[in-house]
Amino acid sequence: MKLAGKAALITGGGTGIGLAVAQKFVSEGAKVVITGRRRDVLEEAAKQFPPGTAAICPGDVSLHEDDRRMIETTLAFGGRLDILVNNAAFNVQGSITELSLDDWQSHLAVNLTGPFMLMKMAIPTMIKGGGGSVINISSLGGLRSVPEKPAYCTTKAGLIMLTQQAALDYGRHNIRCNVVCPGGVATTMTGRTITSLARTLNIDEQSAAALLSEDVPLERMAVPSELSGICLYLASDDASFTTGGVFVIDGGANVVDVGRLAVSRALKNKGA
Repeated sequence: MKLAGKAALITGGGTGIGLAVAQKFVSEGAKVVITGRRRDVLEEAAKQFPPGTAAICPGDVSLHEDDRRMIETTLAFGGRLDILVNNAAFNVQGSITELSLDDWQSHLAVNLTGPFMLMKMAIPTMIKGGGGSVINISSLGGLRSVPEKPAYCTTKAGLIMLTQQAALDYGRHNIRCNVVCPGGVATTMTGRTITSLARTLNIDEQSAAALLSEDVPLERMAVPSELSGICLYLASDDASFTTGGVFVIDGGANVVDVGRLAVSRALKNKGA
């Protein structure tokens, strides 16, 4: 029970990585509040938790009033706020000349400004409680370029620097801030990428999914639960001397930049 007595706020907690992290945290004794824009998804997710261990807070991290309500809900439910997991994300395909200004601004609002506002509101509360852990979910796309994803990659790169800046500024208050960079994970968001790729290459989605993983050393995507272990470590006292870290969990993909390699190969083959 590594998180006994602790309370966590997890954005984007109704599905995918966020839900898997919430489940892991609860299994280790934490109380969690999960957020997301769709109440019905959150209500369905909440049924998977033992009574009294999880609460929901529908809201959009790009809206500051919703961010404040998420913090207040966690304090009311858990009595404190020890762990913040910024997992909610926005991702739309499109090169710089194709991407609309609205979509660019939505990436900034959800992927970067939302985490900034939640950290801004959560950190003072954590300081009063004697410390805390902020875990920001970035992406391998924050470290490597991905075709036609300038907004996603830029904001995820910015989230890494935001995390390290907070680690520097608040370490003296026992606030630890770390960032996790997943590679390919089988989530709804990844499913949309696969659908788009399949349409572009005129292949079926199963083939598109296989294409994205064929150069990964482990030769597959992760399932969301495979990201929960690193988040548990970073949230727990096991990571008491860990801050400012960038943890790449990608099946080894970063050593070969597989996303760009696979897509480039496929596009060349299509034009051949």
